[in-house]
Amino acid sequence: MKKDVKIEVKEMPELNVAYIQHIGPYKGDTKLFAGLFGKLMGWAGPRGLLSSPKIMVLSVYYDDPKTTEEDKFRMSACITVPEDTEVEGEIGKMTVPGGMYAVGRFELDPDEYEDAWNLVYGDWLPESGYQSDDRPSLEIYRNDPNEHPENKHIVDICIPVKPL
Repeated sequence: MKKDVKIEVKEMPELNVAYIQHIGPYKGDTKLFAGLFGKLMGWAGPRGLLSSPKIMVLSVYYDDPKTTEEDKFRMSACITVPEDTEVEGEIGKMTVPGGMYAVGRFELDPDEYEDAWNLVYGDWLPESGYQSDDRPSLEIYRNDPNEHPENKHIVDICIPVKPL
């Protein structure tokens, strides 16, 4: 993982998403993520929701791993959808809050996500003049790693911030 990642504070719009929620441990569990997103894509595909060029695939993280027990971690696997999309069963719909976020774009191997988060929260944030607020943090997935020549994940890590 490159350590010289540029992190920018920018205004992000709110996002209408369909999601599947998970409660419990998730760090480094690639099978869990594949299962959640597989179910979500299996639901979205037949409804024509994957054909939009503007679709975004993301994870929403609600809890601070430093202050929350691992078995209580909450996250949602999401895709952006039109506002009038109807959901059912384990698929829910919500609005991810917009506002100011610190955004860093990373090229990662699957085992480098934690290092990337530590770079944003541990290295950048304390020196930035910002603090995190109570909105959820996001990972926005920008590619299909199977199509990358080195199977890298291109991901934006987005943490909600406000000035100190």
